[in-house]
Amino acid sequence: MLSKINIPSLIPHQRGMCLLEEVVSWDEARIRCLTSSHRNPAHPLRGRSGLLSVCGIEYAAQAIAVHGGLVAAQQPDFRAPGIGYLANAKDVSWSVDRLDDIDADLQVDAEQLISEGGRSIYTFKLSADGRDLMQGRIAVVLEGAAA
Repeated sequence: MLSKINIPSLIPHQRGMCLLEEVVSWDEARIRCLTSSHRNPAHPLRGRSGLLSVCGIEYAAQAIAVHGGLVAAQQPDFRAPGIGYLANAKDVSWSVDRLDDIDADLQVDAEQLISEGGRSIYTFKLSADGRDLMQGRIAVVLEGAAA
């Protein structure tokens, strides 16, 4: 497991914007993270209506960034991954309107479907206490990747 102290070294998000707290498991294709940050009243993405479910896309994107950093660090010719950009989110659906009123910790799962030339596509799912909250697909492009 990785603590919150380690996660910021793998992603550009720092302090309160680093939403993930621990990596429970990961391999070449998958990652599972946990967090309680969605219950923080000072959450940086929280608005007047609370922390809307669409913000779950940011949780998934951060899990994907952590996964990319962990996979890259295992390569013999390790180079820190460049900055990644969320290219699109597709087939996103959710079963709750808000995340901040979920009592249990969020589990964020992501699975890499394809990765080539600095471009990757992942599926993701957010759940809490065995209940699916949100799912979809995310495409990420690393800075400098060929179009």
